Amino acid sequence: MNKGKQNSLKMNFIMNSILTMSTFIFPLITFPYVSRVLGPAGTGKVSFATSVISYFALFAQMGIPTYGIRFCAKIRDDRKQLSQAVQEIFALNLLLTIITYVVFFIMLFTIPQLQKERTLQIIVSLTMLFNAIGMEWLYKALERYTYITIRSIVFKFIAVIAMFIFVHQEQDYVIYGAISIFAASASNIFNYLNIHKFVSIRPIVKLDIKKHFKPVLVFFGMACAATIYVHLDTVMLGLMKSDVDVGYYNAAVKIKSILVSIVTSLGVVLLPRSSYYLEKNLKKEFYEITQKGLRFVILLATPLMVYFIIFAKEGIFFLSGNAFEGSIIPMQIIMPTLLFIGMSNITGLQILVPLGKEAIVLYSEIAGAIVDLILNLFLIPKFASSGAAIGTLVAEIVVWLVQVIYLKDSIKDIYKEINWITVAIGIVISCLCSTWVKNVNIGNFLTLLISASAFFISYGIVLYVAKEPLLLEVFNTIRKKVRRT
Repeated sequence: MNKGKQNSLKMNFIMNSILTMSTFIFPLITFPYVSRVLGPAGTGKVSFATSVISYFALFAQMGIPTYGIRFCAKIRDDRKQLSQAVQEIFALNLLLTIITYVVFFIMLFTIPQLQKERTLQIIVSLTMLFNAIGMEWLYKALERYTYITIRSIVFKFIAVIAMFIFVHQEQDYVIYGAISIFAASASNIFNYLNIHKFVSIRPIVKLDIKKHFKPVLVFFGMACAATIYVHLDTVMLGLMKSDVDVGYYNAAVKIKSILVSIVTSLGVVLLPRSSYYLEKNLKKEFYEITQKGLRFVILLATPLMVYFIIFAKEGIFFLSGNAFEGSIIPMQIIMPTLLFIGMSNITGLQILVPLGKEAIVLYSEIAGAIVDLILNLFLIPKFASSGAAIGTLVAEIVVWLVQVIYLKDSIKDIYKEINWITVAIGIVISCLCSTWVKNVNIGNFLTLLISASAFFISYGIVLYVAKEPLLLEVFNTIRKKVRRT
């Protein structure tokens, strides 16, 4: 891979990091306000609706987002072949979306639990339509992360303004749901309008949709299992407990989801590149970016996990308010998932999927879903949101274990290259430098600001002194950029 393509990979990571940070900043700005206005019950209703629609969206997408990235990344240099594939995959996605909408409306008017919030359910269901026409998988396969990032930030900025203008009372939870969908999905309209720049939109007479259906089913199974244990907790809490319990759990999951998006940001960028390397038989480059991806996850997820376990109370109270005290313990329980999701994201999305071993990813996620379902049935009735958090944590551990056991011979060397002692020393020193802030009564915001600065700066210093390769590479890249300017 030449230098220009290496720089492209770095730029993709930078753009995706900015996109990830925008995903972090948007809830950071809006959720403290929204949670105080809507309360646990209001946010719980939106969370329940979102979780329900996620299952319908699962069938509408049928694993196409991941399959589309891998398939199109391999043929991205051939416009004619790429155009054929995009039209076939889009036609399949549109057909599945129409069928899913038919089933959705039948269930919406027959199931009492869904009828209670019919308007909210319909609004949130627009996600399925926007996902279909957006074809985000093509833009990621072509590594158009600058476009994706700019477009997403613009719509998130509009949504932030709309949130403060239109959400003022507890009854505005439907408006909150609509704005959230707008922020996440409305930009897909521009994807559809710009598609002609990358592929031919002239209708192709002979579309072979069938050839995509079988491999898509495997990716659908992966997405199905993952969605089940990601959203199963919220759905089961809503059915077995109350909207308030869902609200407590949602506050904890909201923070976890933001952090997970940061930890997995590199893996998202590396999937099309990994597929491209393997297609061109560049195994050395494939191994190098895999090693770098896993190192990135461990170095970042470990301190984030520890910090937010220690400062869970301050984080919850700052973002959601004192009414969400019931979210503290679930958040502390669920935080270790950052590390396990990050590692399974590398082993699954970056190693197994490009290798064509997505069936192993499917088996791991089915195992996780089964474990999550069983634990939820026993733990949610007794421990409510904390029981759901335990189920999620154990499920993520199971997913990671299944993948690691399969890859044990090829991945053990990568794990050995991680300097675990340096990470442990960095965490201990960071805790000593930051936990004293909890004893000073300066408010949640200042506590988080000062403690986070002390924690992560001291952690970074330890890694720098220990000459951690990935950190040194980042510093050297920044130094070269500064010198050029």
